[in-house]
Amino acid sequence: MSAPTSPADLYRHSLRLLLDKNIPAWVDLWAEDGLMEFPFAPDGWPRRLEGREAIASYMRPYPDHIDLHDFPTLRIHQTTDPETIVVEMRGVGRLTETDRPFDMTYIAVVTVQDGRFTSYRDYWNPLAALDPGTDFTGSSR
Repeated sequence: MSAPTSPADLYRHSLRLLLDKNIPAWVDLWAEDGLMEFPFAPDGWPRRLEGREAIASYMRPYPDHIDLHDFPTLRIHQTTDPETIVVEMRGVGRLTETDRPFDMTYIAVVTVQDGRFTSYRDYWNPLAALDPGTDFTGSSR
């Protein structure tokens, strides 16, 4: 089976990999010089990850902190640029350390070239991250 190449198909595939906790395969979906940005990241959290290795380092501990169960809401919007989509989604699960519920809504602007993510701007809610009981990225604050 060949890898999905349309932005929407690649994105859906990436969510399945996150649910399967297959971070190495998720990282393999990225271009070598991919860029991941978090424009609303609070102080002390990364705002920009440049390159597949930086993205891999950031994502590697993700399953140790969040046990994702589902993405019950997923809307993928096409743009006038066929390589770029806008995604609205909600991820739910549990925080592994505290067993508290995890429920986060995201909006992302994602660009794909040659079947790989090249740009991912993740507009997640920093207020949820600032809740002292919520530490779900594995990042040092």
